[in-house]
Amino acid sequence: MKNKYIFGGIIIALFLGIMGYLFTQSNIKYESDFSVVKTTDKTVKATGSWVKEKNYEMNNEARTFTFFMKDEKGNEMKVVYEGAMPNNFESATSVVVTGTYKNGYFHAKDILTKCPSKYQDQQSAQTSSM
Repeated sequence: MKNKYIFGGIIIALFLGIMGYLFTQSNIKYESDFSVVKTTDKTVKATGSWVKEKNYEMNNEARTFTFFMKDEKGNEMKVVYEGAMPNNFESATSVVVTGTYKNGYFHAKDILTKCPSKYQDQQSAQTSSM
């Protein structure tokens, strides 16, 4: 009878521990300051812009896409993404990368780009309707 309660208590404690771990892993923060991104071990969404002067690099053998980003303060960091370059990357006004910073560069799991032409059409339509 007592073993049944102990076993149930262990299962409940294990379940709560797993849920707490999953909650902290899925709680991803947006960060626009790269000095903070470089000091955290957690997964973050870093926002900034592509440094066009440093260009980008595609490695087809390793299937990596590498580029440099800078934040609003001018801090730069190297980003390595395992996958193909996003379609509108070269025309993007801002970039959001999701991942972690380790070994001197940011390991991106996902890249989102903001395309300027999509928003320019909306602005011109709004100003013409006024």
